[in-house]
Amino acid sequence: MHEATFEEGIEAILKKDSRYPRDAYCFVREALDHTQKTIIKENRGQLRHVTGQELLEGIREYALSQFGPMAITVFEEWGIRRTEDFGEIVFNMVDVGLLAKTPEDSRADFQNVYDFDEAFRQPFLPKHKRTSPEKTAPRTSKA
Repeated sequence: MHEATFEEGIEAILKKDSRYPRDAYCFVREALDHTQKTIIKENRGQLRHVTGQELLEGIREYALSQFGPMAITVFEEWGIRRTEDFGEIVFNMVDVGLLAKTPEDSRADFQNVYDFDEAFRQPFLPKHKRTSPEKTAPRTSKA
């Protein structure tokens, strides 16, 4: 059986679901690579499965490094306005075999993890206009 290439997988997704452009899928793949490298560093060279919340933190870090203060504008252009949108992109990629998931992974892992304004605008505001640090930290589930 032929294993789909990344491009073939994205084409299949876009035929079924046109909410997000090709660039959004490419960005999520790059952000996953960034997140995996971070996890490997933290785990002394050991790669393990990336959770939805870890990926969202990696997305935040990668977006800030790649797009700076324009990150939220780029995401808005791509139709991405909340963390749930990243979950939809991830699960679209899972559905065509571009990404793998564990039985514990779900779209709920991406629900309301952080506010886009706090995650992508606050870091570039003057210190006196930023909200307190506890408000900008990613929200984590109590599970």
